[in-house]
Amino acid sequence: MEINQEKQETINIVSLKGRLDAGTSGQLEESLNALVEAGEPKVLVDCRELDYISSAGLRVLLAAAKQFKKLSGSIALSTLNPNVKQVFEISGFTSIFPIYGTREEAVEALS
Repeated sequence: MEINQEKQETINIVSLKGRLDAGTSGQLEESLNALVEAGEPKVLVDCRELDYISSAGLRVLLAAAKQFKKLSGSIALSTLNPNVKQVFEISGFTSIFPIYGTREEAVEALS
């Protein structure tokens, strides 16, 4: 899996490419923990190029959401492909995370 980070105004954008599973979830966990430790409260996870997510990936996102909540911050997701979106729907995570159709919508909502 490939993880890219950039900052747009006050929002940290983490773009994921590939598969988020037990073998790769540690990378994302490290990236998100670094943002928490830096006190960065607003994060957008851009899933445009995320092909697959397992329960391990969901667990990392849930743990991060709890950490950002402690900072009075938020984490949002954007551009989920149909397969990934279905995993979020089945697991009930669509009620935990704000999910936006486009990156631009998410940035506007987090601003």
